[in-house]
Formats: sequence, structure tokens, C-alpha cells
Amino acid sequence: MFEKKDPFELEGVKNREHKPYPWFTACLIALLALLALVILSPIPEKIRRKLGLAKPPKVIVKQGPPPEPEIIIREKEVEKVVKVRPTYYSVKKDSDIAKTSMGFDFHSGILERSGRLASVEREDDGTYEAKYILSFNRPQSAQSFEEVCQVNAALPKILPGLQGLVEGAKVSPFFKKLYDNKAARLKKYANRLDRLLTKHNYYDCQTMLEMEHPESKRKVFLLQGDMDVVSDGSDGDRLATMPEKIVNSPYYQPFTSYGWPKTGTVENPMIAGWRRMLSKAKAKGDSKEVSRIETGIEDLQKRSFLIADYDPFIVIPIDVIRDRESPYGPNIGDYVIVIFEEEIYPAIVGDAGPSFKVGEASLRMAKQINDKASSYHRPVSSVGVTYLVFPRSSAEKWSAPDYAFWREECLRLLDEVGGLGEGYELHQWVNTLPGAEAELEEEPAASGENLERVTPSGEGAE
Repeated sequence: MFEKKDPFELEGVKNREHKPYPWFTACLIALLALLALVILSPIPEKIRRKLGLAKPPKVIVKQGPPPEPEIIIREKEVEKVVKVRPTYYSVKKDSDIAKTSMGFDFHSGILERSGRLASVEREDDGTYEAKYILSFNRPQSAQSFEEVCQVNAALPKILPGLQGLVEGAKVSPFFKKLYDNKAARLKKYANRLDRLLTKHNYYDCQTMLEMEHPESKRKVFLLQGDMDVVSDGSDGDRLATMPEKIVNSPYYQPFTSYGWPKTGTVENPMIAGWRRMLSKAKAKGDSKEVSRIETGIEDLQKRSFLIADYDPFIVIPIDVIRDRESPYGPNIGDYVIVIFEEEIYPAIVGDAGPSFKVGEASLRMAKQINDKASSYHRPVSSVGVTYLVFPRSSAEKWSAPDYAFWREECLRLLDEVGGLGEGYELHQWVNTLPGAEAELEEEPAASGENLERVTPSGEGAE
């Protein structure tokens, strides 16, 4: 028989018996959860560090060049350092500008004025300043015979006719033009101390005189100054090889203003270096530089030039060379007499130089006067060199140097203005080019006696 159900029992609800709570299971679950939290926290690592069981972190060092610009990392701060030339003048520690390397003096003083609040004064211009004025004295040109002879007391003996020439002379307008050019350059670079003329190069000219012999009417341009060194020029016909340092130099000038048509087949040695420069210019896409170099190579292929190491010549400012109006203005190719102390040298005007300086001669000429001369050491620092230029004196076509012919022409021109004094001779240059036969056993002395050359101490060339 079926068991009778309880009439009060609800459908779906079972009759529950009373059982005890599972405390052991709950505690075990809680303990496991707490242990998991401890394992995942920094506590175990700290305990290991205290016990000395932790390993130091690995440091990975990457090799290679530092990035540019340089990045300096300090903790979490990133500092960007860009190395550039300072825009403004910076004062080095312990520097004293009372006397500069350029030869001019700085005079200093202070002026204190009553001002406003510091917060206002620090924001305005002109409240904390130093005023700088470059001042210089423009020299006068030596004009009298006594003034001309001040730099070389031997001149009256060397040139007996010089006094008559100087007494009728006038100061050349080129002297004023030279110092106008110097002043313009100083004005242009007044705030660029590194570009200013040195005191030496500012006062490099004692005089420029325009003279004419009263009888022969031979015109003479007299210049007195110092002597710096020029080391330009090249000629494949006479010098087939040159040092690689010169061939590859971007600064060496293989040209001189005096040049003539090439006669030989040997290529100018400087062309190799210029071709390398051309390849670099093309790689950079510098069309202007490419055009300049291509024109230069073409000129080197067609013409030959003086070589400063071997040929005696002087340099005249380019604006004087370009002048075609003055009958006294020196031209390229004109014959020149160079006098220092009691030595007399024949030469030509071989190149044009900067318009703001005078007194440059080839390395061959410089070394003859002072064997210590170089591109970095001038042979004569005083303004004691006398240059006598005979304007419009070169009638023949330009050609390779003929030192004997140059000497003959200079002697002829000297005779037209009074000649050389008794006991003095004009120097005879010897061909020192590689492979050339010596023209003389030895070079004659500057006078009948063996005069001991006075070698000036000189300064480094600027």
C-alpha cells in the first residue's frame, strides 16, 4: 500500500535534516587564498633580499656610436644637448682682454647710474651694457726723400737717382684707396674680433709714390711695405709632379694671374685633385661649385702658371691691377725691383691679391731673403722692403719664366732712372726646378763685398 503524504508539504521543497557547519573546509580555503596573496606580493622578494638570496638585475649594454644630438638620461629626466657654435661671444675663465692677439688694446672703465626696481631694470635693454668702439689712426704716406729712406738707409747708395725721382713724386691715390679698403673691412667686421685685421696687417704700407724720371720720362711706382708669403701656382710642363698633400688640398690655388698657353703634353699635376673635388661636388649636388671646378680644370688643361716655390714674383692688390686709367698703376707682367737691406732682386708682378693689404711675394723670393720663410712665417715683418714697379714695361707675350731675360730687362729699366750705385749688382736667379741644369755655379753676392745678410726675426704669417 502507498504511504500517505503529509497534507502540509509543499511541492518542490525537500525535507531538510539538521547537519553541523564545515568549519575545517572554510578555514582551509581562507588559508590557501591568503597564501596566494602573499606569494604574488613583493614581500617574498624583500625577504629574499634581507637573507641575501636575491640575484642582482641583469644590465644589458648596447655597443655603438652615441646618438646625435646627444641624449643624457638622469633618472627620469631627459636632457637634450645640441652641440653648436655659440651665437654670441663667451668669456673664458680667467681671460683678460686688455691686450688682444690681434694687436689692439682694450680700455675699460665703469659708469654707475641711479636706476629703478631690479625687476624692471633686468628686463630692459641698455641697463647693463658695455660699449665697444674700435679706433685706429690712418697713417700718412711717406713722401719726402728722408721719409722714404727711414726704412732703409742704404737706398741712396743703391739707387743714386732715387732722390731726384722722389723730389718730383706725388703720393699715389692708390695709397688712400688701400686704407679706404682697410677701414671698410674693419667697419664690416667690427663685431667679429676673429675677422679684424691685425695691427701688423693694418700698418703694412709705408708709402706709395708715383714718380717719373725727368729725362727718360720712365714712370716708376714705388711701394714700401712688409713681405708676406704667397705659395700658389702650378705648371705641368715644368713641374710634372707635386706632393699629394698639395694636390689634394682644397685650399691650394694652382693658378696665378700671370699665365701662358700650355706647350707640353704632360698634364698639370693639380688636375687629379681637382677631379676628385669635382666628384664630391657632383655627389652633393652643388651646381655652383661644379661649374667653378669644371672651369678651373679647363684652364689647367690649356694654360701654365708661375710656381711660387720656384719663380720670383710679387703680388699687387687686385683693385690696383684692375685700374686701367692710371699710367702709374702696376699691371700683371710688369718688371719689378725688390730691395731689402742691401740686396736687389729682379722680379715681375705675377699675381693679384686682396684689396686691403700689400707686401706679398712668392715663396722663392721670401726664402732668398730669409731662409726661415714659409707659408706660416713671413720673411720681413717691418715695412722695410722697397718695391719699384715699372708700369707698362712688359711688351712681350707672356711665356714661361726666363730669369736671365727678366734680369736684363730690369737692368735696362734701372738704367733709365739712374742705374745702380757703385759696387751693387742685381741678383741672378738660378733655375731650381727638378731636372733643370744650374745656370750658375753659385749666386753672386748683392754687392762687390760679401755682405752678411741681416735676417729679421719675423712674426708668423696671418
